[in-house]
Amino acid sequence: MIQRFYFDTSVIGGVFDAEFEEHSSILMEKVKLERIKAVISNVTEREIMKAKKEVREFYSSLPKECVEFIELSPDAIALAETYVKEKVVGDTHIDDCLHIALATIHRVDILVSWNFKHIVNIYRIRGYNSVNIKLGYPTLEIRSPKEIV
Repeated sequence: MIQRFYFDTSVIGGVFDAEFEEHSSILMEKVKLERIKAVISNVTEREIMKAKKEVREFYSSLPKECVEFIELSPDAIALAETYVKEKVVGDTHIDDCLHIALATIHRVDILVSWNFKHIVNIYRIRGYNSVNIKLGYPTLEIRSPKEIV
């Protein structure tokens, strides 16, 4: 069965960033070859629409059959708010929490991000997963593209 990877905006934008280009591009190629399924939320899409034109165009070029689109839900909002309430991150980082919540609720195999401050951070990961376990959700694998590639 094909693995489902939730991508936040940093992975897609990383294709056009010298520091992240190599690993982001390899992951996007795996998506295009249908080796992995890209799970994209409307939160990610909203952020992409604010990005540079080249990022928007690249996102639009991804074959639709290679992307699973998921929508924000009341359950995801409540879970994200719980991460903030439990002080995993501050309330100014609610969008990061929404990414985590959506990936958790939709039971993706891995959430992939270049955000080392609020997402791919061992202390944050432990915090997110502690809340998940407390609320009966599964733990979530969170990795950078470099760790996967």
